[in-house]
Amino acid sequence: MKSEIKIRGYTGGMFQTNGYHFQSGDGFSLLIDAPEGIADWLSGEGESVDALFLTHLHHDHVLDVAALKEQFDCPVYAHSSPTPDLTLEALLRANMPFIPDVPEFEVDHLLAGESALDLSKDGGPILKLIHVPGHSPDSLCAQPDDVPVLFGGDVLFQNGIGRTDFPHGDEKLLLSGIREKLFCLPDETEVLPGHGPPTRIGFEKSTNPFLQVI
Repeated sequence: MKSEIKIRGYTGGMFQTNGYHFQSGDGFSLLIDAPEGIADWLSGEGESVDALFLTHLHHDHVLDVAALKEQFDCPVYAHSSPTPDLTLEALLRANMPFIPDVPEFEVDHLLAGESALDLSKDGGPILKLIHVPGHSPDSLCAQPDDVPVLFGGDVLFQNGIGRTDFPHGDEKLLLSGIREKLFCLPDETEVLPGHGPPTRIGFEKSTNPFLQVI
């Protein structure tokens, strides 16, 4: 007998970055993003990780990837392979020399050009993948099948959007991606973002100041 789906959130690191532990009804554990400290938190909670999905490769979302790989031997899925250009490590260190180094890691499965990530053969979800660049060129949002939830990374926040002042940032591209690819989702879809509290698609359509048509 299947158990109910469970989603637990974790927030850690100097940028208060969110990660999410998604457990399917078949017991498969999917982790979304790897902020600093999440590996120790999962260990302390007695949780497992069968796969790790990265919404994008910015520094604060990948700090614990290497620790998670060592601890759980889990495959890593992401749009692209890590590069200094995508992690922004050098750029951030120029302004904040005290930030921690990103331990070296590899992405096992690249998702560029893919519309779905099917983990069902192992008891996991099928994730609909939505590429929404503008904050980062590799940004992927993910929606589990039959679950009204969107793991949004740093694309859409409660009354906000992802920063576009980083290299490869493009506010026009980000806004058009949100309107065309996310706002077509049901209004009740819960958005679990990379920073800050959850929100819903319908709420952001009606209140987000960055997305109102004047």
